[in-house]
Amino acid sequence: MIRLGVLGSKKGTDLLPVLEAIQEGVLNASVEVVISNKKGAPLLEKAKKYNVDHFFISHKNKTREAFDKEISERLKEKEVDLVLLIGFMRILSEKFISDWSGKVINVHPSLLPKYSGGMNENVHKQVLESGDKETGCTIHLVTSRVDEGPILIQKKCRVMKDDTISSLKERVQKLEGEAFVEVIRGWKKDEK
Repeated sequence: MIRLGVLGSKKGTDLLPVLEAIQEGVLNASVEVVISNKKGAPLLEKAKKYNVDHFFISHKNKTREAFDKEISERLKEKEVDLVLLIGFMRILSEKFISDWSGKVINVHPSLLPKYSGGMNENVHKQVLESGDKETGCTIHLVTSRVDEGPILIQKKCRVMKDDTISSLKERVQKLEGEAFVEVIRGWKKDEK
């Protein structure tokens, strides 16, 4: 069984497909802990609803290294095998990335390398403004170079003529959840 830790700052939409896949027996995994740097993050409410340990850890008035150390300690306490970044709006420190090398994955709402470094709705806006015919999501290993880690999976969808930022975001988020489940299902502990 793969023990998962989740870091997020926002709604945590992609957490639900993972939790549902675990409940349905599709994933041989468990979400051990959910951590957010935003006190009122809906992500924490989702964790609570599913009886998953969840914590708010403030990043304010701390160095990036001190904040990441607190997170890392919680993840180690829970014996986490794989860390999912689900809308985590922080850049991780070199030390955290080194300590968790090969065990942190991030979802990006585009087909990387397109729109790397962009976030959330800004990426979907760029897709629409560029006239792209397709978009999707990418799950990649986290390295010290933002959005440049090895790609584990990409899922694609067409961009429709009448798409808005929110309609495109909704379709891409559905793919993100599916992609997380596929990557976790194929994950081999201690192989990465």
